[in-house]
Amino acid sequence: MRAAGKRRRDSWCAAVLAVAGRTGCRTGRTNGRTKVRGRDVERRLGATELGAELGERATLVQFSSAFCRPCGATRRTLAQVADMVDGVAHVEIDAEERLSLVRELDILRTPTVLVLDAGGRIVRRASGQPRKADVIAALGEAV
Repeated sequence: MRAAGKRRRDSWCAAVLAVAGRTGCRTGRTNGRTKVRGRDVERRLGATELGAELGERATLVQFSSAFCRPCGATRRTLAQVADMVDGVAHVEIDAEERLSLVRELDILRTPTVLVLDAGGRIVRRASGQPRKADVIAALGEAV
């Protein structure tokens, strides 16, 4: 009886590890990559929703949380890009404090970065820590 229970537990553990590994590989490939989602195309965000003014040319909106380690690196990257490009603002939103906006925009993890054009339209989205080159490329579409 013990041997059958151990085999069942071992096979269950192997199945869980296989699913976790596959999910991790998929997440690793898409982590920080910017993309356009169909439901983002018509969505616009304004100063009242963000709690800060939009940039003249574009706005980088970062959703963060207190326990998120990559959020600090993302904050530095976005601040550097905003300093490099005239008319670009960086706005950081605490996801825990703004749960209604998080749900409305379907933010599933932190950091998530939204790239807005001058009118507040969502142009690109990155889930995870984006690379500086990807952020600059995404700004090219917004500006």
